Amino acid sequence: MLSIVVPIHNEEPAILRLYDRLTLVLEQLNRPYEIIFVDDASSDRSFDLLANLVETDGRLRVVRLRRNFGQTAALVAGFHEAKGSVIITMDGDLQHEPEDLPLLLAKIDEGYDIASGWRKERRDNLVMRKIPSRIANWIMSKVSGVDLHDFGTTFKAYRAEIIRDINLYGELHRFIPALASFYGARIAEVPIQNPPRAGGASHYGIGRTFNVMFDILTIRFLLKYFTRPMHFFGRIGLGSVTTGGLILAFLLAKKVFGHEIILEHGPLLFTGGLLLVVGLMMFTTGLLGEMMMRTYFESQGRRIYAVREVRTKQEQRTQ
Repeated sequence: MLSIVVPIHNEEPAILRLYDRLTLVLEQLNRPYEIIFVDDASSDRSFDLLANLVETDGRLRVVRLRRNFGQTAALVAGFHEAKGSVIITMDGDLQHEPEDLPLLLAKIDEGYDIASGWRKERRDNLVMRKIPSRIANWIMSKVSGVDLHDFGTTFKAYRAEIIRDINLYGELHRFIPALASFYGARIAEVPIQNPPRAGGASHYGIGRTFNVMFDILTIRFLLKYFTRPMHFFGRIGLGSVTTGGLILAFLLAKKVFGHEIILEHGPLLFTGGLLLVVGLMMFTTGLLGEMMMRTYFESQGRRIYAVREVRTKQEQRTQ
């Protein structure tokens, strides 16, 4: 069964056309499916149109959020409602062609865990969107070790069990492939079309680029140090304590030989003491992080691994 999750926020001009084209494509697949629209507190008539559609289609569900929580929260709400073994996400503004959906699904059928869309020919502004996006995608690819050209698109297909292993918050929905790589997910990239918006205004701007850069730092930490924060903070602490200790030892030696430390090396003394304190704080932060991770995994019953499959020898029976 397929679950199509579509977050909606003020997409009134596109909803009916998206629904008609999406259902046409899904009917041609000859597979059971459900469509889940998540209305992220639209202020136009988006929810009214969706409510009318629900009355005519038993395979359609509409989730209405109490306020505008953002795209990540809307997707998570859709994931929780989804019953399919394969979940496909896409935007509600018709910048994702429903006709490309079988291309993503084909990669899942080949055995991949995630099929990620790639807007190879983008129709966005060169300076405001294309260049910042290419830079961010290149950095994200290097940081995460996941070789994708387009992390930002929502048009992706997932095996449902992959989504269940990932907790999303903030604006991390664009980095699901990177987070899934932590659990060994097999990821494929599929070129998709990128038509202009059917109507309305884009919810993205150049200001979001800075948020993406902060998220990249978060992803780097989660992928490399999530289960061992002491390795991150401990290295910083060790470097700081060592440098501060050497400075203070140097000043102590000079003091022994009769030099006036405060007058001659006041700033250096302050720097050495500060580095020593900062180093000790980093060690303490690392230890607290280790205890928090231990509490998190043990109290939630979560595993630090994911099993792809379990095979056993079939019992031989004779008639």
